[in-house]
Amino acid sequence: MNSLSDDLRALLHALVWYSKRKAIYFGARFEDFKNFLVEKLMHGRGIHQKRFWHGSIITLVLVGILTSGIFGGQSIISASYPGIGGPDPRFATAFEPFPAGPILEGFQDPHTDVSVKPRSEAVEYEVESGDTISSIAEKFGVSQDTIKWANNLDNVHQVKPGQTLKILPVTGVSHVVKEGDTLDKVAKKYSAEAQAILDFPFNDVPDDFSLKAGQLLIIPDGSPPEVKAPVRARPQPQYLAQGPQSPAFSAPGGASFIWPAGGQLSQYFAWYHPGIDIANRSAPGIAASDGGKVVLAGWPDGGGYGNRVVLDHGNGYRSLYAHLSNVYVSVGETISRGQLLGQMGSTGRSTGTHLHFEIHYGGVAVNPLAILK
Repeated sequence: MNSLSDDLRALLHALVWYSKRKAIYFGARFEDFKNFLVEKLMHGRGIHQKRFWHGSIITLVLVGILTSGIFGGQSIISASYPGIGGPDPRFATAFEPFPAGPILEGFQDPHTDVSVKPRSEAVEYEVESGDTISSIAEKFGVSQDTIKWANNLDNVHQVKPGQTLKILPVTGVSHVVKEGDTLDKVAKKYSAEAQAILDFPFNDVPDDFSLKAGQLLIIPDGSPPEVKAPVRARPQPQYLAQGPQSPAFSAPGGASFIWPAGGQLSQYFAWYHPGIDIANRSAPGIAASDGGKVVLAGWPDGGGYGNRVVLDHGNGYRSLYAHLSNVYVSVGETISRGQLLGQMGSTGRSTGTHLHFEIHYGGVAVNPLAILK
């Protein structure tokens, strides 16, 4: 044992001695190289300085370009070649089930109210000199009745400077949930659509649609129980669509779209609802609004859109058909206008049988009613 320990000690001593010798050798070589470099630079007196700075700047610029997506942004490479380094960001933006921010409208439709600054809750506004209910309503993008109802005003002329008004985030009313309330009961009370209450992104409604006593709900397009439901500026819900037999409408980019289904127009396009809803209890088949290629089919993410189909029309347009009970097509198929994609249903975050239909142009949601005419 003593012999083994002596051998190990001798080996360790030899390794330390060898490492020390090598360190001294490399240190001397480094000093020689440094002295040589300093001598050359001093001899050049700035001749190499310009080259050095140019090389350094070019190197820094290249590093910045290639790594710009690492800190808070998308790199040029991933922006130029979607799909490299993650999912295609254009597809994710266009068909995110519950967008975090407002969906901008590609076409200005006079029948669409778009809030420039979406709000999650009511705000207080102090009336200024010269204000009227009409001007305040226009400023906040809500109806005059919405302001009147929220502030218990007898008429729209009953405001004066210094008065504080409650302004809801959208046209409609608010409701404090009571014990026993359900989504359907609340919707019926205010002559509104349960799906619209569910779709408003700041209403905290879980997937089982249960409500908590004391919870505040915003009821889009609702009206107080004692008030007869007002006539909307937009068309009243009616049986609009005739499916594939509807006349096509030429849209920018060379696209033409037909109604995907027959039924009742139950919800309109808004900043929080980037499409329209067509309800029909008979659950008819859903037709492709225009020809294209299937890029998504089914319910791959378990998200709020349920079973859905997304078509790429190859001209900057995409269309989405959501909440289907059955899907008849598969990813990669080429579809012709009017071909059945599936059957209307109520999958995902849905309160009843209907089709949620969206059209996107250049990755931006547009109002289908501006095209389906």
